Amino acid sequence: MAARRSPTTAAASSAPDETVEPQGTPARQRDLVAGLDKGLQVIEAFDQERPRLTISEVAARTGLTRAAARRYLLTLCHLGFASQDRNLFALTAKVLRLSQSYMHSARLPRIVQPELMKLSRELKEASSAGVLDGSDVLCVAATSAGRVISSTLQPGTRVPAWCTANGRVLLAAWPQDAVQAWIAQQALQPRTPQTLTDPQRLAAEIEQVRERGHAAVDQEFEPGLRTVSVPLLNFRGETVAALNVSVHASRMEMDELQEAALPPLRQAQVHLRQIL
Repeated sequence: MAARRSPTTAAASSAPDETVEPQGTPARQRDLVAGLDKGLQVIEAFDQERPRLTISEVAARTGLTRAAARRYLLTLCHLGFASQDRNLFALTAKVLRLSQSYMHSARLPRIVQPELMKLSRELKEASSAGVLDGSDVLCVAATSAGRVISSTLQPGTRVPAWCTANGRVLLAAWPQDAVQAWIAQQALQPRTPQTLTDPQRLAAEIEQVRERGHAAVDQEFEPGLRTVSVPLLNFRGETVAALNVSVHASRMEMDELQEAALPPLRQAQVHLRQIL
């Protein structure tokens, strides 16, 4: 005799399979977990300029009430992702597990890293790859070639998109009206005497990057740092990341850098397009 199924089992077996919305499709509000969203906002409230925050500061930076910010901070402390010293909170090294999960599982860093190593061996200069994340470029892979050029050239670091070569390459993939709207939201504070801060000139520079297919930034982000970058395209021709070579200004002029680095960068671009 066949075993009788409970109503719960019968309902489960007749229910349609769970579906996942295609990438890029907006999630339905009822499918979102607000608590996870707010908890991640609390983690993102900490940065290099603000490594330790009070409850009130976290509330101000996230838009949460003070009571809610306190609960999220205490939960992060309970889980080991944050620590508390009297009225100050800070993230712990356990947060690195989140980035490690991406680095170990994501396809992009694993595919790009061998090309970075090849560039580094050929040019004996530092190279990195990054993706756009809001107003910043997030480095997802890098190699230094044994040269200490900048502390930002390592996986996990963030740099402003508007004044860096990788950032301008990534922004150049957008329509120009979207670029101008994005620039209008940025605080274009000079990082060095060479930093381009005029919105119209910056928009024009990004448009030129789009036309010539690469960006060259000469000490706009950091004194002594010269960088040339190209977009990494997938097989559909969509920009998914940016790839650069960086040198110290004392060793190479900007035109020398472009002459030496652009051909191997283009080769890496062509090779990676076949597998991205």
